[in-house]
Amino acid sequence: MTALRSLLFVALFYVWSAVVAISITPLLLGPRIWVLKALDFWASGVIALLRIAGIRVEVRGREHIPAGAALVAPKHQCMFDVFAQFTWLPDACFVLKKELMWIPFFGWYAQKARMIVVDREGHAAALKKLVRDAKDRFAHDRQLIIFPEGTRGEPGVAGDYKPGIAALYRELDLPVHPVATNSGVHWPRHGFLRKPGLIVFEYLEPIPPGLKRAEFMRILEERIETASNRLLDL
Repeated sequence: MTALRSLLFVALFYVWSAVVAISITPLLLGPRIWVLKALDFWASGVIALLRIAGIRVEVRGREHIPAGAALVAPKHQCMFDVFAQFTWLPDACFVLKKELMWIPFFGWYAQKARMIVVDREGHAAALKKLVRDAKDRFAHDRQLIIFPEGTRGEPGVAGDYKPGIAALYRELDLPVHPVATNSGVHWPRHGFLRKPGLIVFEYLEPIPPGLKRAEFMRILEERIETASNRLLDL
């Protein structure tokens, strides 16, 4: 039964995504916010479709969800971690690897929404560009989402936390909002099976600015990993 429900969800997910991607192309001629609203609409539809696979989605710690300019650092376990954020953040701006911009439709909408694109091979120059672009987006009170681990990981396994988040924390002098999740338990990195249950995104207490780099990274990883591990059995 799980396999059948998973297949049905995956089929409808791709149909829904294709219909939305094609139908909203005229929005590329309008203001940026139109595309963001369309992405919110798409993500809300995906959340509704997850019920077919027996999966519900819950957001905890809503008192910690930023409304203005902020740094958001979520745990990353599956692709759902990306577009789910559009449904509750008012003006989300993701840090994306440049390879994703080559994907038809996705790249177009990401560019129109003024997401931040980084070259992972750029090292110091890439970090400088990241900080520069972040300052530009914060001038418009956007929420900047950067996955500290840089890529998707397995539930229950701490990834390699990258220097990008530390550079932003130091240069921008803003609090960082960690986000825990168990999304990978129900939406695995690979394969089509979707495990019934509850996907939780939990916004944790923000980390105040001004900490030394090593202390900041220790607290960030500890909070995200501890809270994410508590969610594994849901």
